[in-house]
Formats: sequence, C-alpha cells, structure tokens
Amino acid sequence: MQAKLRCTANNTSNTLAGKDATEEYDTIHPSGLLEEYLDPKACLGVLSASAPEAAEPTRISSQSASKEASEETPLSSLLNLAEIEQAAKRKLSPKGWAYYSSATDDSITKIYNNLIYRSILLRPRVFIDCRECDLSTRFLGLKLGLPIYISPAAMARLAHPQGEAGIAAACRKFGAMQLISHNASMTTQQIVANAHPDQIFGWQLYCLKDVKRSEKRIAEINSIKEIKFICLTLDAPFPGKREIEERQKMEELRAAGAVLSPQVWGTDASLTWERTLNWLRMHTSLPIVLKGIQTYEDAILAAKHAPQVRGIVLSNHGGRALDTVSTPVHVLLEIRRFCPEVFDRLDVIVDGGIQRGTDVVKALALGAKAVGIGRAALYGLAAGGQSGVERTLQSRFDTQAKRIPSFS
Repeated sequence: MQAKLRCTANNTSNTLAGKDATEEYDTIHPSGLLEEYLDPKACLGVLSASAPEAAEPTRISSQSASKEASEETPLSSLLNLAEIEQAAKRKLSPKGWAYYSSATDDSITKIYNNLIYRSILLRPRVFIDCRECDLSTRFLGLKLGLPIYISPAAMARLAHPQGEAGIAAACRKFGAMQLISHNASMTTQQIVANAHPDQIFGWQLYCLKDVKRSEKRIAEINSIKEIKFICLTLDAPFPGKREIEERQKMEELRAAGAVLSPQVWGTDASLTWERTLNWLRMHTSLPIVLKGIQTYEDAILAAKHAPQVRGIVLSNHGGRALDTVSTPVHVLLEIRRFCPEVFDRLDVIVDGGIQRGTDVVKALALGAKAVGIGRAALYGLAAGGQSGVERTLQSRFDTQAKRIPSFS
C-alpha cells in the first residue's frame, strides 16, 4: 500500500495507536493485502506524511544495526547451526526472536525434535568409493539439487528485509526446494521473481473458514508457473499456546497500557479426508502433498488416496502446535517397520530437528526423499540475509555428504 498507515486504538494495535505503522506493517505483510481484503469503505483517506509519529520498528534500528555490523562474527566463522542461531539471536528484535524460537506449552516436542537424531546410530560400510557423491534427489518426479528443502515459515522479513526472496536466492544457488508459507511476508510473485527455470517451489495451503478466500488464493497459485505443487497443512488446526511469544506480546501491551486480547484463528478445523481432498482437487490440477502426518496409520490412509495425494510431509509443526507428540523421525521409523509399502505409493519427506549433516543422512537412509529446515533458514537469514541462508545450507553437508554411499 502506497499511502502511509495510521493506527487507531483497538484490540490489536494499541501499541501503535495514533502512530505511523507503515514500517511495522510492511515488515510482516505482503504488498497488496489491504487492497485485496479490506472493505474500501475502511479507507478514510490519504494520511499526510508529516502527521503521525513513526512507530518503533520491529527490526533493530539502523543505529543498532550499524553498531552490530562492526562487532558481528563473519559468516565464514559460523561452523554449525547452533552458532548461526546465536548470531541470529543477537540481531533479531525481541519480537522476532520470540516468534521464531517459541514452541507450544513446555516445548517438549521441540526439544525431542532436536534430540531424537542422537539416539539413531549410523552403520557405515567399508570399501565404498566415496570420492564422488551426487547429492541430487527427486520429489514428485522433480529433480532437486539437494536433499534439503526449506519448510514453510511465516514472516521472514522479521529476520531480514530480503525476506522469503532472500531464502529463494540461496535455494537457487544450491538447487534446493522451497515451500512458501501461506503467511509469507512477501507475495508469491515477489518470492519467485528471480527464480532459475529449474528451481522448485511448493506453496503451503491453510484451509480457511472463509472458503471463498481459500479458493481465490488457490486460483492465484495455479497461475504461477514456478509453483509445482500445493502442500496442504494439517498439523495446526488450532493455535498452539506459545508462551514465549505470548509473554513478549504482554510486555509490549503492558508498556502501552493495553490488555492482551484473545488470538483470532482463521483456519478451518472441520477438514476430512474425503470432503477436503475432493474440494481441493476441484480447484487445482497441481500435485497435492499433505503436511503434518504424525502417525503411520495416517500415512497408510494417505497412500490409499494416491494418486490424488502424491506425497506426505512427516511434521509436527516444529513443536509449535501441540506438545508431547511423536517426532517426525519416529513416524518415519514406524512407516519403515509397519507399512513400508507407503514408500512405493507416496514420496515421503520429513522436517523437524535437523541439526547436522548426519541427521540428514539418517532420514534419507530411513526412506525420506528429502528433509526440511524451517527455523534454521530463518536464523541464517537473520544472521546474514541470503548469504546467511547459504551458510546454513552449506553447513548441513560439507563433510558428511561425501560419505553418503557408505550408508547405502
């Protein structure tokens, strides 16, 4: 929106009441959102550029950024995800860090996601020629340069002005697949604008209570040639109780003398196998991938809906939706043990808890086509924009990739 935004006091914007909220708004929303969804009658006129006081931006100020730039650790010295995460924490605003790092309830699921791979041991073979290793893989028949993809994660511009487009640029360099969040801070067209002809994107769909709005978004996605499939998200029918994020919001509102209002959740909680899949197939010819499979029983059901369903993502939403659920790699192990035929009917990918290249190798050895990283990409973006995401992808595979043949 070209005109500046001025907030009035209400339940959602008390902290910005009477201030110029343009920068705050633009940080987390794609362009054109107000024009598309707001009733034209809600526009009261064009705001004078000099009228309101500017709201404090969500990202760190230019003065702080300048100071940190002179003190920051070079990306080349960040050797692993933990160091990249700490570099990101130093750069992110309290609001950005709370949003990215938070998990539901006691964060048990998030913790287990990060720990579980340590309990899975590799069985390397000897006398295997590891001099050359092809890291490419295929998903839905599409060639990926890396068996690592970017999971859908909202509001990337909280981390860096390059936002989701910066992540896309890094993926282009490595041939990695990117799943674009339904709640991205940039439009899908902006994200894919500089894509390589062979670059692969998927788009995350949340089915909204407003069905017509969902159908309109799907129609828009159908027209974007870079989008190769739709990823229907099933692992977050209700918002998780993310206390780190809630506490940050309370502190902001308390400082403004406001009261925390209940969170509004617009996703449809009434989805079913038959009705939802038939509805979605009516509105797109793109391959359908189901995100949020958390039991081998549901993997079997998904396979029964092939070829209407082409793939599944084993995911627990990064521990952000429901606490104390199984880790995705547990579900991968269950599928391998109880229903390995699923791998013959569907392409299976997995996300959650990937910390090291060895974690990637373990998931691939158990049957996954690729593994997803969400927070890691956002932390890389916060640490150094596109270059930070490239460093994140590079750190996954530099050493262990050369040994993949020995685990075959």
